[in-house]
Amino acid sequence: MSLDTQGPGALDIRVITGQDVEDALDDLARLRIAVFHDFPYYYDGDFAYERRYMESYRDNDRAVLVGAFDGRRIVGAATGMPLEDNEPQYVQAFTEAGYDPDTVFYCAESVLMPDYRGRGVGHAFFDHREDHARRLGRRWSTFCSVMRPDDHPGRPEDYVPLDGFWEKRGYARMDGLTTFYHWKDRGDDAETIKEMQVWMKDLSAS
Repeated sequence: MSLDTQGPGALDIRVITGQDVEDALDDLARLRIAVFHDFPYYYDGDFAYERRYMESYRDNDRAVLVGAFDGRRIVGAATGMPLEDNEPQYVQAFTEAGYDPDTVFYCAESVLMPDYRGRGVGHAFFDHREDHARRLGRRWSTFCSVMRPDDHPGRPEDYVPLDGFWEKRGYARMDGLTTFYHWKDRGDDAETIKEMQVWMKDLSAS
């Protein structure tokens, strides 16, 4: 899939696998650190951890990794894998809420450099991951968003949450269904636990 609109470079958006993932690991790690540095994740990135994390998408044949390329340079990426292949606390949250993990596909993250936003890349990322989930026979597509207070000191005055975009994609906030993850915020000395809000979409209805 190619997107040729206003802004820098025509973008090529495609699923990458195998050696292509291996070749992109360093760039993917740097990309994730750069994007997650900003609010709301406010992440004090660790290159070694990020590289190891991305290796899981190289090694899992049920996972999907979508890259956005400006020429040969990767400027965005989106990831996903079956829910049961994720962190135990994610699986537990859905099980306790009455969902069979084998029916759920987890859209882990989407990252895109700021200069390339507003060009339809987010929709392309979801299209690829949802198509992959359907091929795996999954009914539900899900992701989690970090929950931050409105008065968080790192929140920019012009910050606009992505709730509207997610709702247009057919996702609904699952009130009361949350999980958690941990990372080190900028300025902190250690990792802290972050509450994560679950969003879900019924793929059988679309």
